[in-house]
Amino acid sequence: MASPGINPGMKAETQTLVCEHNVAGHVNKFSTPAMIQLMEQASSAVVNDVLQEGEVSVGIEVNIRHLAAADIGATIIAHAELIEVDRNRLTFQVEAFNGDKKIGDGTHKRAIIKTGG
Repeated sequence: MASPGINPGMKAETQTLVCEHNVAGHVNKFSTPAMIQLMEQASSAVVNDVLQEGEVSVGIEVNIRHLAAADIGATIIAHAELIEVDRNRLTFQVEAFNGDKKIGDGTHKRAIIKTGG
């Protein structure tokens, strides 16, 4: 069961600067894995502050489209909105932007699990 205080409509965002560490080397553009990681981080940030002690959220599914390239030096912002809660499973609508241009979208699912013994 999801922690109290976790409800659809909650939102968060994260951002990163495109640099040599997060580009696809063969094209020198922001890589799809880096975009997905940023979207996962935004989704995690939605619920991090309301999880109960001993709980974490872990990614269990991604369904992402990479729509446009972004060059080195661009600032990419990922937005995540919690759209569904099913027991301990959370579904997020995610988007990534380079300025006003949407470069990615899709859904991401996370599960809340207990840590430790």
